[in-house]
Amino acid sequence: MERIIFVETGTGMDTHGQDVTKASIRAVQNAIHYNSMPGIKNYLPDQSLDNMVVNVKLAVPADAHLVDMEKIIAEIPYGSVTVEIIDGGMATSSGIVLEEQDDKNDLMYIVIAAVEVGY
Repeated sequence: MERIIFVETGTGMDTHGQDVTKASIRAVQNAIHYNSMPGIKNYLPDQSLDNMVVNVKLAVPADAHLVDMEKIIAEIPYGSVTVEIIDGGMATSSGIVLEEQDDKNDLMYIVIAAVEVGY
């Protein structure tokens, strides 16, 4: 990315089921769903959303290899998207195991996202 225009952050969790993709999607949604970029075209080459570059960074506490990258990319409506996963986030007890929620244990996974937008 040549120039970062803004960075938005978010968190997401999967309380039951230990699904890091679900927690990651929620973190990305949390980052992007509370902002608007009405003037973004003015900063992009050729004033085109096709020239927007979006870098998604996810801090994932466990099972990083199970994150479905295509589902993460599908959350970003415009531009060229990359996803980087780093160690981080949190795995902590939910206090209960609910087999009907596909729990394997009592952990909830919390993922942190940083979404960089630029060109």
